[in-house]
Amino acid sequence: MKLEVVTIGTELLLGQILDTNAAELGRALAAAGVEVVRHTSVADRPELIRAAVTDALERTGFVITTGGLGPTRDDMTKREVAAVFGKALELDESVLRSLEDRFRRLGRAMPAVNRTQAEVPAGATVLPNPRGTAPGLWVEAEARVVVMLPGVPSEMRGLLAEEVLPRIAARSSGRVVRSRSVRTTGIAESALAERVGAIEEEIAPLTLAYLPSAEGVDLRVTAWGLHEADAERRLSQVAALLRERAAEHAYGADGADLAAVVLDQLGARKARLVVAESCTGGLLGARITAVPGASRVFIGGVVAYDDVVKSGMLDVPPELLEQHGAVSEQVVSAMAEGVQRQFAVDAALAITGIAGPTGGTPEKPVGTVWLAARFGAQTRALKRIFPGDRGEIRARSAQAALDVLRRLLAGLQ
Repeated sequence: MKLEVVTIGTELLLGQILDTNAAELGRALAAAGVEVVRHTSVADRPELIRAAVTDALERTGFVITTGGLGPTRDDMTKREVAAVFGKALELDESVLRSLEDRFRRLGRAMPAVNRTQAEVPAGATVLPNPRGTAPGLWVEAEARVVVMLPGVPSEMRGLLAEEVLPRIAARSSGRVVRSRSVRTTGIAESALAERVGAIEEEIAPLTLAYLPSAEGVDLRVTAWGLHEADAERRLSQVAALLRERAAEHAYGADGADLAAVVLDQLGARKARLVVAESCTGGLLGARITAVPGASRVFIGGVVAYDDVVKSGMLDVPPELLEQHGAVSEQVVSAMAEGVQRQFAVDAALAITGIAGPTGGTPEKPVGTVWLAARFGAQTRALKRIFPGDRGEIRARSAQAALDVLRRLLAGLQ
């Protein structure tokens, strides 16, 4: 099955809100064997909504929309879709009673404007929405389907899982769209592509995509329109091949978090971890503590932003700072050793660098970062010059520091 997604809202086009609904729909529908062939975003303007839905129906005959189902004047999706099908809006008494009951439970009077949310296109199937006031709607006629979902992400996800996907599954031919990812870090996209080689013909009909980010490059392989057992078999084989070719740069699959991988490595050794951060200002600690159960391994850390803190709390000798500068191998190694000694633990990570946009020099341009990992008495330090803005440099630094420790613990270069 193929369909199109139309997300509706001027705020999406202005960049005021990220369109997370489209990403969620893509993932969930692919897992259900549905191929999203196009995603269109339009503003809250009637002619744009009607044109987007009409064009999408002509191409695939099946459209899912999100947004524009509220009670205010800029919520016009329902009216325009009804017009596309040549249907009138009718008051649905059961929806109205549900709305009134919801407001009554909340101890509030229902505003008159909310009554419009009980109007549905004639013949539409109402998809109950226990999380909000706007029900979903399934309109079907002459082999054409439009499913309208609210724009609020939690409401959209609930209706998708509970109402939409089961109906789609009933129409399924048993074929699926499935993806598997191999996560890599510490290697550029072009260098990774050289390692992987030209394997597109070898893995067909599966497809391979390179997805770079601040965390590294994901290798995503996708099976399109295969029966489930065949898709899973092929995906497992290709993922194993990709892990082999990515070698030491591969650290996990699908949604694996490098921080969780490192915590697992340390947990298996019954080791504890501390961090010392300068340019990342606590971002590394935040990455680690975002992992459930991190407290079994992670003790805490020091944000040593100023040199006074580096020398006063981490015992970095002032002469090292004066001779080599804060962004140097000598200082980052001393930071790692100092924080490890202060907390009397097995493992430590340290970061110092120039995140910009100012502060760079010809010798140490913006993006220059020194990283150090320490386990027991062994220290490994690494210099990187990261591209991007301040936020990207800090994010790349935290990821790279975790990777230095991962490789140190695994005996990898």
